[in-house]
Amino acid sequence: MNWLTDKIEFPPYHQASREGVIAFGGDLSEERLLCAYKNGIFPWFSEGEPIVWYCPLERMVLFPEELRISKSMQKIMNKDDFVITENRAFKEVIFNCKHVVRSDGFGTWITDTMEDAYLRLHEIGVAKSIEVWFRNELVGGLYGIEINNIFCGESMFSTHSNASKLAFIHLAKSAKYKIIDCQMYNEHLASLGAKEIERSRFLKILKEK
Repeated sequence: MNWLTDKIEFPPYHQASREGVIAFGGDLSEERLLCAYKNGIFPWFSEGEPIVWYCPLERMVLFPEELRISKSMQKIMNKDDFVITENRAFKEVIFNCKHVVRSDGFGTWITDTMEDAYLRLHEIGVAKSIEVWFRNELVGGLYGIEINNIFCGESMFSTHSNASKLAFIHLAKSAKYKIIDCQMYNEHLASLGAKEIERSRFLKILKEK
């Protein structure tokens, strides 16, 4: 079990557990978070627990050229009922990701300290949001971190059918990223073309210039 110190560093990848846990503790300072993402590591923990840092053996990713859009989804996109923006409402997006009720059971892992940390990353231009609007109401979106032409997705929400898919499709079609990191397997994203790759392959892509 690796407990972090005040020094901004993480253990070697081979020390990660079978579940992908590589370290505990530390803080959510901008410096530590940036160090983590640059090394393929992300935090995931619940309120009242120590910070847990993950670097899983299998990484869920989307290569933008492998994006799959169903015929029904294309029809929705063709209607132009939704407006999609970037970085217009980051605070509102992370708030909704934190509080929206989810059928998959996820959402409550965004603690107050984590929310504050990503707001700070947004302020320095590292964290980004995609917003989906319907009749001037925010109905979906996602947020994540930009690192070396990779978008490391953190969370998404939807209060209108298919709104989060629209945000993800917009991100993939933006031609800004060589890969979108989805972290852990998600059936919702698998339907859009995301797949699991080995950690070694993901880290190689992450380190490429």
